[in-house]
Amino acid sequence: MKWMRLQERLGYHFGDRSLLIQALTHRSHGHENAPEKPIALRDNERFEFLGDAILDLIISDILLETYPECKEGQLSKMRAAVVNEKTLAEIAKGLRLSECLLLGKGEQHTGGAFKPSILSSAFEALISSIYLDGGFSAVYPVVRNLFSHYFQPEEDISAFYDHKTRLQEMVQARWKFTPKYRLLSAKGPDHAKIFEVQVELNGNIVSAATGTSKKEAEQNAAKQAIESLTT
Repeated sequence: MKWMRLQERLGYHFGDRSLLIQALTHRSHGHENAPEKPIALRDNERFEFLGDAILDLIISDILLETYPECKEGQLSKMRAAVVNEKTLAEIAKGLRLSECLLLGKGEQHTGGAFKPSILSSAFEALISSIYLDGGFSAVYPVVRNLFSHYFQPEEDISAFYDHKTRLQEMVQARWKFTPKYRLLSAKGPDHAKIFEVQVELNGNIVSAATGTSKKEAEQNAAKQAIESLTT
């Protein structure tokens, strides 16, 4: 039943359901339950490799269509801001992939079904499985629909940029030094840890923010710093 509900949320039904199941099989489960299987069939890691390339291609195509005035450098930054662990994990959570993942006992006990790294990897594998089952014409509309929120006409293009890079460029141009990031805290269980980071400019604290990873917290703090410097 859970496989059927997932397919309904995707808007795609598999002809070969074994592809769907393999896409959601983490290496820990394959190692524990199917060590005799060939590597190509044991878990979703090879699917993940292909899914990453498929997402890059489709998102690139959507970006070219949506932002015809942007240059290559801008498009590359925007793609990197969309196709990353945070975004893919968010979409995976929306699809409730955690309910369908096949994990080893160790990963189950440590909350593996909610780890962003496992969710994002499973999502990439899922995209690959749709492609393998139905081809490019099947996977393209699924990806376009799942990522539609990020490509609304009113979406601020600056939201796609790497905030740390923008802040560094801004600060170096104005004052000839670089921002410093200080980790203030890391609280919570391993699978749901919250990090807090502050940004310092020449010894002065200009912003602080939180995130589910140190990298995300730094990006959020950089974004706040940019806003404080431009208002």
